[in-house]
Amino acid sequence: MSKVWLHIIGMSEGGFDDISSTSQVLIKSAKIIIGSKRLLQELPNKNAQNLMEWKTPFKAMIEQILALRGSEVVILASGDGNWFGIGASMLNYLDEGEFISIPAVSSLQLAASKMHWPIQGVDCISLHGRAVENLSLYLSPNNKILALTTNANTLDEVALLLDKNNYSNSKITVLENLGSDDEQVFSFEANNSFKQKIGDFFTLAIECVSDLNTPLLTRTSGLPDEAFISDGQLTKCEVRAITLAKLMPYKNALLWDIGAGSGSIGIEWMRAAQGAKAICFERNKNRIEMIKQNSFLLGTPALKTIVGEAIAQIKTQPIPDAIFIGADVANDETFEACFKALKIGGRMVINAVTLEGEKSLFERHEKLGGELSKIDISRVKQVGRYRVFEPKKPVTQWLIIKEEKQ
Repeated sequence: MSKVWLHIIGMSEGGFDDISSTSQVLIKSAKIIIGSKRLLQELPNKNAQNLMEWKTPFKAMIEQILALRGSEVVILASGDGNWFGIGASMLNYLDEGEFISIPAVSSLQLAASKMHWPIQGVDCISLHGRAVENLSLYLSPNNKILALTTNANTLDEVALLLDKNNYSNSKITVLENLGSDDEQVFSFEANNSFKQKIGDFFTLAIECVSDLNTPLLTRTSGLPDEAFISDGQLTKCEVRAITLAKLMPYKNALLWDIGAGSGSIGIEWMRAAQGAKAICFERNKNRIEMIKQNSFLLGTPALKTIVGEAIAQIKTQPIPDAIFIGADVANDETFEACFKALKIGGRMVINAVTLEGEKSLFERHEKLGGELSKIDISRVKQVGRYRVFEPKKPVTQWLIIKEEKQ
């Protein structure tokens, strides 16, 4: 069993005097205390030799902490270090028996209380050190969002994004220096953000108000085709919805999207479940740029893209929970490499529109089993004075769930 050597202690704006007696004792007895300059200044003995301001960027800070492994170390965190903080990150580097987190009230909790918002009904996100485009994922009429921020610039970035997405009438509340003597709370519409003067320590509360005729882009699978920048290489919305239903996105799961085209499957996979990740493999460099644009527009800037032939790239990538193949379907070498990489119990969905692709799915279904189906979609089209259903290219779809014996 690992020995505890690290304590992550949350602090509020009340500083050292507001934390528990247990936390105070841990801080006083620690050989080394790491934190931001602002939090270190809250300690009673600011000139002690054991105080270390944490390094930037994040990778350097992690290296700084790991170099002290085994010493008696305290990290000072704002609020709850396990909520979008260093505590959550340390699980990627330490055994859980090596450290203990002692939280203070999070600024998100304080903000929810000030706004009289039941926190279980609010989307709580972090834009601290993260792309502001992550906010796009949560934009829907009447939604309430609480967001951690990086600095004063975050407000203008958020307002610009709201305007770009036709949510310029949304109400923004700045909750600055919560819990301190300098606390300020004030509200305004997003299109008036340029008039506001604020400091660097604040939380944003956003009440989403859509403009007239704003497209509704929910996290339910099957976004309108028009939501994506595309050169025509796009899984159409009805087929996409069925495909995502077969792939079954879930929390923190990883998808490989092989021959990603416009990236629609990978993007909707990430939108559908908290923490879901996707890697889009695409050999066309121009399409890679479209995928990146789409991922930022639709709130999934963390989507990963890899240019080149998938067969040459997949060996070095993390094991996927699911795989979608939408291009070069008849290529047995690509299929076999992907199926071998897929985890036991993982799901693979392949869509074919060519006779060659369809033939390969028939053969694989006969050999491996799974579920084979045909998707026929028709849309109404005006022909002179009349309307007719115009059929789209039929899609043959194969779902296979990998078993140990395969």
